[in-house]
Amino acid sequence: MKHTSLYIDEELLTEASRVLGTTGPTPTVRAALEEVVRRQRLESLASWDLALTPEELDELRAPRSAERP
Repeated sequence: MKHTSLYIDEELLTEASRVLGTTGPTPTVRAALEEVVRRQRLESLASWDLALTPEELDELRAPRSAERP
C-alpha cells in the first residue's frame, strides 16, 4: 500500500462513487483502478485468436467426470 496525496475533481469523484457503488475517495479510486485493469485484461483476452472449431468448443464445454483423463 502506498500513501499519497491527489488532487481529484470532486464532481468526478462523486459521479464515480455513484457508478461504482463506493463511499469515500480511497475505495472509489481503488475500485476505479481495479476496473481499468479488469477491462484491459478482458480486452487482451478478447484479442486472442484461439481458432477453435465448433467440435473443439463442444469438447471443452462438455462435463467431465473424475475418471476421465
